[in-house]
Amino acid sequence: MAYRILKYAVLLQKYRTPLLITSCGGVFGANMFYHMFPDMTYRQLYQAWSKGEPVTMSEKLQDVFQQVLKDYGISSPDNFSAFASYGFHPVGAGVPWLPAGAQIGIPANFNSTSDDSKGITNRTIFIDGKAVDWSSEVGSALQEALVLSLDAQKFAIAREVARLQSAGPVLNAAVAPVCLGGVWVYSVLMKQLFGLHTGPLLFRGGVNILALGLGVVSFFLASDSVRSWIDNSSDRRAAGVSHVYAQGGVEFYDKMLSRNQTLRSLMGQKGVEMYAPSGNLFPANLLQLKQTPYTARRQGILKLLVEENA
Repeated sequence: MAYRILKYAVLLQKYRTPLLITSCGGVFGANMFYHMFPDMTYRQLYQAWSKGEPVTMSEKLQDVFQQVLKDYGISSPDNFSAFASYGFHPVGAGVPWLPAGAQIGIPANFNSTSDDSKGITNRTIFIDGKAVDWSSEVGSALQEALVLSLDAQKFAIAREVARLQSAGPVLNAAVAPVCLGGVWVYSVLMKQLFGLHTGPLLFRGGVNILALGLGVVSFFLASDSVRSWIDNSSDRRAAGVSHVYAQGGVEFYDKMLSRNQTLRSLMGQKGVEMYAPSGNLFPANLLQLKQTPYTARRQGILKLLVEENA
């Protein structure tokens, strides 16, 4: 048994560079897979369905989507396409300059207005196994939080366009392979530091385990940093389209915070564990945040408006 372990260790040492390159490339490719084929992966996952058929996006939302691409200055609008998605805010995947382009899902509540909320109230939403009563006080509050003005809708879509146009998926996908490469760097540096390159196998194995732990911590911290940078950058780019888009961004985050506060009330203990009283999402764990705080994103847009008016 010890001979086999030693044999594998020698092979890993001999071919470590090609193995490292192959592993990092494989992880990057796996993370990018659904962005390279968004129509066959991401769209199938988020497509809205009704009575066994995929929902077709309304002409109104198609026009809004095309207007956002024009306002944002997209030179090749054919690289972006939209579809009707479930949920309450736009989602997107893909890379515009790849052959498959980018896909952005726009939810049904974007068809609703303060005078006509059929995009919301004609849907049955279950929370904790109970259908939301739209005529109740809490149901009315949720309905109000889900109705967005045209400016807020445009900002929400522009935010996804900005994220995909600025290679957000590529940056996210690169975090894991970079940290995987970091494990090898940590291992080599620590072995050099403690003079273990020719030391006992047990000690070298311990160093490798420690390097792996550092790599995992680095991954969590780097993932949060990259995600936060992409979120804030996307907000700035979308809000920078015009003063109207920036005002729509403030409204969008106001409504999102209000929605989460209402869901916190509707979901009972689970809602208390998921949402903060402010409407932000609680961290997924001690090492990794679930989302960039919505209050901070709203404040960032308000800061842009103040600078614009200064």
